[in-house]
Amino acid sequence: MTVYKPQYIKNEENSRPHISIVCNFTKPTKTKPSLLTFNEVTTLFHEFGHALHGMLANTTYPSLSGTSVYWDFVELPSQVMENWCYEKEALELFATHYETGEVIPMDLIEKIKASATFLEGIQTVRQLSFGLLDMSWHGQDPTEILDVKTHENKAFEGTKLYPDVAENCMSTAFSHIFQGGYSSGYYSYKWAEVLDADAFEYFKENGIFNTSVAQKFYDHVLSKGGTENPMTLYKRFRGQEPKPEALLKRAGLMETK
Repeated sequence: MTVYKPQYIKNEENSRPHISIVCNFTKPTKTKPSLLTFNEVTTLFHEFGHALHGMLANTTYPSLSGTSVYWDFVELPSQVMENWCYEKEALELFATHYETGEVIPMDLIEKIKASATFLEGIQTVRQLSFGLLDMSWHGQDPTEILDVKTHENKAFEGTKLYPDVAENCMSTAFSHIFQGGYSSGYYSYKWAEVLDADAFEYFKENGIFNTSVAQKFYDHVLSKGGTENPMTLYKRFRGQEPKPEALLKRAGLMETK
């Protein structure tokens, strides 16, 4: 998703944004049209979420419009959109065989859901480890850090699953936290998942196409940009602070009652 011009209000005129989504999808062949993989579909939904955040903005200043929000909030509109790709009710609207028109079988949907949680426990611990390592580097007095490897091992103590490999040093290869724009903010990857899972749980409780919930998401998230604190906006939408249980259930790490 690319923003060429953000939304803003000037001289009482609401200047609408110019936004595009350009995708590098699987090309058609001589015998088949372009058939999207599941990953391509989720990517399209993800980027469309970012686009909605920009297109539905309604703020005064361009610096606070659309995706110009706190780093740990910007992925909520995009990641929440991906959830519809796993729902039968949504897939039946577009996921059909290109020749027969047959709707995607339910057993295939269940396999897609199952594959999404494969080794999710290890993946979760891995992301938490990276977040903790990031915070340990940027949250401690550098004069107290005497050895890189020792410091890293201490940061990993709470999430360590396997014996340490002496020759391995994640910190020196972790460009995200020093030059990739995620300095002291790598946690935002996992936090965004907490937000999107909790938000979609609200949709599921009321129906994934419930217009009242969708309107609240527009009123309190999509249209507001960075005009207020993200937690304030989220609580207005959800009626409560986000809880991690929805993410743990979606990841298969907590039983669903």
